[in-house]
Order: sequence, then C-alpha cells, then structure tokens
Amino acid sequence: MSKNKKESKKGFSTLNRVLVIQLIIMLGLSLFITTAVSKKTKQNSKDHMHAITDERAHLIENYVRDAEKTLTAYSKAAQITDLLKNPEDPELRKAAQAYTESYSADIENLEGIYASKWTTEVLTHTNEGVIGLITRKDAEPLKQLQDAMLNAGDGVYNTGIIISPASGEQCVSMYKAVYDETGEPIGLVGLGIFTRGLIETLDRIPIPGIEESFYSMVNVNNNQYVFNVDRDKIYTEPTNADLLKVVESMKGETEEKSGDFEYKLDGKKYVSIYTYMPEHGWLLTIDDTKSEVYELTRYMRIYLGIFGLTILALIIVFNMISKRQEKINQKLVSTIAKSNATKKSLNTAMFKDVLTEASNRISFSMDVEKAAKSGQPYYFMMFNICQFSEINTQYGSDAGDRMLVRTVESLREIFPDNEIYRTGSDEFIVAVPVENGKPITEEIVDRTNTALRQLLVPEKIGEDTSIYPKYKVAILRKNANIDSSVVTVLKDMTNKTGEAIYGMIDFMELNR
Repeated sequence: MSKNKKESKKGFSTLNRVLVIQLIIMLGLSLFITTAVSKKTKQNSKDHMHAITDERAHLIENYVRDAEKTLTAYSKAAQITDLLKNPEDPELRKAAQAYTESYSADIENLEGIYASKWTTEVLTHTNEGVIGLITRKDAEPLKQLQDAMLNAGDGVYNTGIIISPASGEQCVSMYKAVYDETGEPIGLVGLGIFTRGLIETLDRIPIPGIEESFYSMVNVNNNQYVFNVDRDKIYTEPTNADLLKVVESMKGETEEKSGDFEYKLDGKKYVSIYTYMPEHGWLLTIDDTKSEVYELTRYMRIYLGIFGLTILALIIVFNMISKRQEKINQKLVSTIAKSNATKKSLNTAMFKDVLTEASNRISFSMDVEKAAKSGQPYYFMMFNICQFSEINTQYGSDAGDRMLVRTVESLREIFPDNEIYRTGSDEFIVAVPVENGKPITEEIVDRTNTALRQLLVPEKIGEDTSIYPKYKVAILRKNANIDSSVVTVLKDMTNKTGEAIYGMIDFMELNR
C-alpha cells in the first residue's frame, strides 16, 4: 500500500511538472503570437491608411489635371486663336463669345473661363459683363503673370487653390499663354474651377475601417490650410506642432513623399498619415484616433489574451482530475491541435487578402527578403486598375470588389505557378523567379500582354451595363538586391506611362 502511494505521488509529481512545462510553453507561444500579430496588424492598418491617402491625393491631382486639360483644349480652339490674332474684329469677337458660352456649358463647377489680350484686357468671358475689363492694370503684377506663363511654355500656369475675388468662393485658378506661329505670345486664356466638386467627391467616398477619420490639406509654400474639417481654419496656419514640422521638412522637396506621425489633442491620441504633392506644394493628411486605427490590434490582443487564459484554465482543470490521466492526455492533445489550427488560421488572416485570396503586402515584404537571400533574379509585373475609385462611385462597391477578384482570377490563369500579391487598394504584383535563365524576357512580356488583353475584356454587371476596365502595367526585372522598393519603382513606371496599351508595356531591368 505504501509503495503504491509513493508511485502514485511520483506519477502525480511528474504529471505536474509536465503540466507546468506545457503551461509555460503555451503562455510563451500566446505571448509570441500576440506580439507578432499585433505588430503586423498595426503596420497593416497604417499601410491601409497610406493607400487611402495616396488614393485621395491622386484624386486631387486628377481634378486639377482635368481642369488644365479643359483650359488647354479651350486655348487651341480656332475661335479663340483667331480672335487673339485679330482682337478688334467684331465678327471674331461674336464667334469667340458664342464658343465660350457653348464650351463652358459642359464644364462642371465652373467659376469662369475667358480669353484676353496679352495685356489682360478681357475679350471673351462666360460673364459678358466683364468683357473689356483689364485684370492686371499695374505693371508689376502684369509682368509677374506674363513671366509665369512664359516659364510654363506650352503648359498651364497653375496658381493653386485660392479664394476668388469675383465669387468669394474657393477655386483652382490657372492661366495659359497663347502663341502665334512665330512663338510670340498673342494673348492668354484663364480658368477658375470651384473646389466644391472636389470636396464633395472626397467627402462622399467612404473609408472602410476608419469611418471617424478626417482629412486636411496644407499649402507648404505659405503654411496655410487649403482644406480642413473645420472651415474656419482654412487659410490659417496649423497649430499642430508635429504637422508644422512635416510641413517645414517638405519645403524644397521635388518628389512625392509620404509618411506618418502620432500626436495628442484634447486628451485623445491620433495617427496622421500624409502624402506630399510636390507639383502643387500641397500636403494631404488623413487623421484618425489611435483607438480606431488600431482597433483590430486591440481585438487581436483581447482574443489572444482570452485564448491564453483559456489554456491556463484547461491546464488547471486537467491537474484537478489527475486520476484520469488518459483522458487528461487526450484533452491536452486536443487543446494543442486547436492551438495549432488557431495559429494557422491567424497566419492565413495575416498573410492573405480576404477578398481576392491573393497574398497581401505583408507576405510580399517577407517573400522579397527570401528572394534576396536566394540570389535569383526576379521579374515583377504590376497591374494597377485605372480610376478604381470611380468604378466604386459609379457602379457600387460590389462591382468594384468583382473587378478586384476578377483581376486576381485572370492573373492566376496566365501565371498559374507564380505568387500574386495585392500590394495596394487597386494594384497587384506577380513575382516570377528566374531559374537557369528561364523564363526569358520575351516570354514574360508575351504573358503580360496576354494577361492585359484578358483583363481589358468588359465586365457585364447588368442587362445593359458593363464596365470597361483600364490598367496601368509595368514589368521590372531585378537582378540583385531585391527588396520592397520594387513596389515604388513599379509605381513610378506605371504613373509615368499611364494607361497600358497592348503590345506597348513598359519594361525596365535593374542590376543593383
């Protein structure tokens, strides 16, 4: 009897040691998973906001660019050039005024469009009441305007977003010189577009996951707000010291920059993501509370904390029913299996895009690190859906989601053995390693063209409605030092080339 008790106590002690070791391991595993997942989820949340900020920056740039195209087209009209060559001809004045009124009828959010002599005497205007007015009577302001237009050459001189002296509303103001056959300026055209259309578009577009966020835009040249959720702050200097530091750091920058910072205001902590648009000197920011930005991280920590406590409770229960060792062991095996399944599920959620089932930006960053260690050259092909936000706006988010899923499905069909990544809201990258000199560049270019042709097939979303998608596409061969910067290189290539044309896809090879 005594011997049996000793053996029983010995067995119980061994079981306790095993349970304690298991407890330490499981708690350590839970802590590791919590830390790793929280870090990756936090970065993923910031990347999501960066993508949203970049999207809105491009929306603003497109708004201004469309206005410039509108003014350029107006300047090239025969009615306008004929009038500027013969400004005193009454018939030409009448024809130009009729054209101006007809042309302006189709321009949304128009404040005014006009043509004037090189001395700024208005010859034709959407508002006939200002015809004959000289807008720059003093010599110095006139020379400044003329020099700015001459420096712009055949381009548009954009004065930025201002408060119009005519309407008292905020608008984008721009001018363009008109030249004769000898290259001498014979007059100018001007355009004012209200920003309210842009603001309505920005306000109307939902931001998934950060519904409480707000945006603002600062003119780096004069340190004043151009847009702000508080309308009274427009054209005043920001009081946020962290924002002012970023504004100062952007002065003199000639390339697009992005970043983020955190600050505290009225007892709340905020995350601010910014994108700098050097062409106009504008710094666009999207701000939101840390609690909402990192809400998924907080939920993940709570979940994993509950998971750890559950494991602890199970181990205590197993210890209390030590006489049923066989069942305890089975229970432990079951618990470990569930833990591994949960870990696998978490890994899948962390490294995959839920909508398209393509690998996400986190997977891309990790995979390029492995690619760099392998020393193999790689081809990277970027497919970026043009004007994706307009698809969502015009046809609805379900149609937009369908375009994203269809893009991945088409790429998988053409590149069945290669990894596909969703690296942005509307951009995808295919990575193809080069092994023993295969595949060659011609094969990659042919497959990419085949993919583009398939992607350009219209998507029918109703009985009488179809989406005609367009893509920006670029191919990069990287022979060494592969890292996440390939995304930036591909973005620059697609932004410079614009909409892709079958058989004319941009290609670049980098050896460093």
